[in-house]
Amino acid sequence: MKKLLRATIAGIALFTLSVAPSETVDAATKKFKNCTELNKTYKGGVAKTKTTKNKGGKTKYKPYVSATLYEANKSKDRDKDFIACER
Repeated sequence: MKKLLRATIAGIALFTLSVAPSETVDAATKKFKNCTELNKTYKGGVAKTKTTKNKGGKTKYKPYVSATLYEANKSKDRDKDFIACER
């Protein structure tokens, strides 16, 4: 009887852990006030797609890729290369 009870509790615990939602950065898409604030979180800026190329020349950091985050901060993409606040 104890083995059955332990197995049931373990099964419920595994099911609960596997169903729990995992929070991602994209789930909490944030609109930043300016590029300084955005670059504190994403040093290389935010790119719309992973195939996006920088028009402005060399950059120090690789941009974080997220279409939803880019759309929220699209106004900070001055050179319209689909990378907001690249550094």
